[in-house]
Amino acid sequence: MTHSLNEIEATAKRAARGAGLSWGIAEEAAKACRWLASHKLPGVTALAELLTLIDGVPHRNVSPISLDGAWTAPSGRLCPLASGTALNDCAELLLKEKPIEMINLSYPLLLIPFAAWASVHINTPVKVSWSNVTISTNGKCIEINNSSPHINVEIATVLSCYPAKDFQTGASKPGMRGIIEPSAWVRLTEFSDRTYAPATDASRRLGAGSGNSDND
Repeated sequence: MTHSLNEIEATAKRAARGAGLSWGIAEEAAKACRWLASHKLPGVTALAELLTLIDGVPHRNVSPISLDGAWTAPSGRLCPLASGTALNDCAELLLKEKPIEMINLSYPLLLIPFAAWASVHINTPVKVSWSNVTISTNGKCIEINNSSPHINVEIATVLSCYPAKDFQTGASKPGMRGIIEPSAWVRLTEFSDRTYAPATDASRRLGAGSGNSDND
């Protein structure tokens, strides 16, 4: 099934809020989903699985403890949204001699849009690699060197992020719609539904009208 990018972004934002993420992180998650969907990558699936994993977990427990050395989380599992926002905010770290390494990063595919935005900030293409996957981006276009099943793994034991000196100008460009796995869309919708307040007698009356006759 396909959805417009606007619909994907809106649903992802509500779903992230429904899972307890702040508005700021929810907005970042939504933009990341939209970016991945535009490149025909399973960002919605990754987000649905991530939200299931971190549902109810304090954000600080899955955020980087420090940006010095390899990044790790207090819980032992880094969230790609928390790590991605840190990467985007500190994009200049990518220009240092050593790559940025993240240990035990959940659903690493969700980090790719943040690497793309960091690439724009430093005006340098960026490469991200884990397992047998290597993805390069200049912010808009994307080049995938390996589209193996590892592209949407639950965890990357070690993920590396560094400048992509060999980025190809013929890399694929974004499209206008996203191909979504139906079960992942259902899961996002379930999280999204949490943001709606349950109906009360008063709200039902307001929704249907005054509940009293206006006729004299």
